[in-house]
Parts: sequence; structure tokens; C-alpha cells
Amino acid sequence: MADIPLQVISENAVSERRVTPSWSITQLRRKLEPVTGIPPSSQRINLRTASNETIPVEAADEDTTLLSSFPLSAYAELHIIDSRPASARVNLNDTSGVDKYVMPADEYERKSDSVLAWKKAEKLGRFNPDAPNLEKAKIDSFDLEIKSRGIEVGKRCRVGGDDSRRGEIKYVGEVKEIPGSIGAWIGVHLDEPVGKNDGSIGGTRYWGTESALKHGVFVRPERVEAGDWPVLDDLEDMEEI
Repeated sequence: MADIPLQVISENAVSERRVTPSWSITQLRRKLEPVTGIPPSSQRINLRTASNETIPVEAADEDTTLLSSFPLSAYAELHIIDSRPASARVNLNDTSGVDKYVMPADEYERKSDSVLAWKKAEKLGRFNPDAPNLEKAKIDSFDLEIKSRGIEVGKRCRVGGDDSRRGEIKYVGEVKEIPGSIGAWIGVHLDEPVGKNDGSIGGTRYWGTESALKHGVFVRPERVEAGDWPVLDDLEDMEEI
């Protein structure tokens, strides 16, 4: 008898498989194990026909009962249920314990169809012959911004034009812990704990001591307004009682 294509559906897999009607139920169970990951003895198999009728694929003697005794039709569904308790099942979707392949750097360098190869061909990023000049121009622009805005350690400021983010400039310079950044950053200790850190980043402390309150923020010079920005008094506008 000709093979029949069926949809095999389990908790961890959905795939099309060709089934031979002359197989016994026992043979089918063995062939489904590598597809579903469910041992033959733990498989509950149901055949769902085109008319949505569900028929258990089971028999008293599964070694001699052939699949031809069931109403198989092309692209009908075989639903395989794992009868084991949840604690005994293998989670095939958990890849945390799977060793992952990491291509050696020298092998990746030799590949001609990689992102790195494309960047080399297009002269992008560090492969741009003008990259050093562009980087220097960017650093110079930050330095010019700092001077023109009068940004200095110890001065009061506000950040991003937001009156609720006033504070004191605590650091001016590079912050190597910020990935991919070049040029100067401005470290500000905000009056209120509405920052991103406590004056440290990536394990390096730039000012102050360790604190659970996040008063610190690092921003680019163009976001800092140095000047006479006193600490806001929340009670200033309240009437006397």
C-alpha cells in the first residue's frame, strides 16, 4: 500500500511524515519517538480525520494490529500526547544547557559571506580610511560644546531642559564603560533620585559612594545647561498655614 502523508503534532513538534499503512501500531510508536521525543510506552496517539472525528490509535495487540485498520487519509492529523508526569518530561525548548558553537575569530575573519566581509568591502566603520579623522572630529566637537556651554566640575546645571532634573556637575570626560562611545560625557548628581545610577557605571566609580538611591546620570554635553540653577524648594509656592 502507498505511503500516506500525515501531520504529526506533539507538544514540542509539528511536522509532516509519510506513514505506511502496513506498519503495526508498535512500529508507528517506535518511529514517532525521534520525531516527538516521547518514548513509545508513554505515547497516547489520536487520529483526527477530515471530519474532525478523533479516533484513538490503540489495540489489545498492537504488534499485529496494522494502521490500515484505521481510516487514514492524506494530511489527517496524528496527535501524540505525552502521558508521563510533567516532572519526568524533557523540556526540548530549554536550550540553557546546550553547548553553543562559537566560531573562532580567525575563521570568521576568513569568511567571504559575513557582515565583517561586507563592512570591509564597503569600507564601513573601522575599515573606513577616514575613520580616524571622523573620530577626532567627533571628539573635538564634544570638547567645543563643553567650552561653549561653560561646563565644569562643581557647577550647577539642569539636564535636558527639564527643571525637575537639576543637579551638580561631578565628572567631565570619557566613560569607557558605555559601549561604542567616544568623546566626553558629563556626569551629573541630580538633586532628586531620578537618575540611572549612583555615580558609578560598569563597576567604575566616578563620584560619591555606593548608594541605593539613583541620583547619577551620564549625558552628552549638548544636554547640559550649566548656570545658576538652585535646588528647587517644593514648599516655596505653598501658602502659610
